[in-house]
Amino acid sequence: MAIKKHKPTSPGRRFQTTLTKDVFTEKEPHEPLTITLKKHGGRNNEGRVTAWHRGGGNKIKYRVIDFKRDKFGIPAQVVSIEYDPNRSAHIALLKYADGEYRYILAPQDIKVGDTLMSGPDAEIKVGNALPLEAIPLGTMLHNIELSPGQGGKIVRAAGMSAQLVAKESKYAQIKLPSGEVRRILLRCMATVGQVGNTDHENISYGKAGRIRHLGRRPIVRGVAMNPIDHPLGGGEGRSSGGRPACTPWGKPEGVKTRKNKKTDKFIVTKRK
Repeated sequence: MAIKKHKPTSPGRRFQTTLTKDVFTEKEPHEPLTITLKKHGGRNNEGRVTAWHRGGGNKIKYRVIDFKRDKFGIPAQVVSIEYDPNRSAHIALLKYADGEYRYILAPQDIKVGDTLMSGPDAEIKVGNALPLEAIPLGTMLHNIELSPGQGGKIVRAAGMSAQLVAKESKYAQIKLPSGEVRRILLRCMATVGQVGNTDHENISYGKAGRIRHLGRRPIVRGVAMNPIDHPLGGGEGRSSGGRPACTPWGKPEGVKTRKNKKTDKFIVTKRK
């Protein structure tokens, strides 16, 4: 997918780049696989903001994605490659031999008309989903489960891929995009190949309004706030903060916040 540069007809267009749409074969989603979601502006069920800088944006419909890939042994044909406003990756609509339609994450280099399959007996080719025990070492993977039957949880963003580096006992060792090596049960499913839309990271949005269309609101600097709102706030005139960079709750930048001790034993090599 190519990146398109625009003529500088306005300040917002001068440095703006977009992805060409030649890869898409359908403009509208498959209606039975869409859900209308209500916006919450980053607020939880108590009405408190738990995800900052959320709100506004264009109306979007959620596309139901098959992260489990649990239709084993039934071939499916790629009907279309479509845009998904809910994620950075593109999605592919599959039509199974029994007539059922499902969306999956579109792997790199997949085309309309390709035949895909999932299950232990599936061929090792891009887009097929298999248990880790049936995948050879060195294979690039995405949409990887952390628990059998749970559905893919990691390596799902545009251009991402992990590598199967070892198998020992009932675990496989997966090298993730962050550099972390993690043990995952061999019974977990994974999809062969790299997630498509690899040029996503090279896009220049060009203007603030384009970010607002995505539902992301402005980020206010801590030094511009009052002391009650941020540790860096306050001061006579404009101040540079007066203390090291930190979060609104006083946590220093760069401090590890991971507290999931239950899964520490599965990490072979940390990302840092």
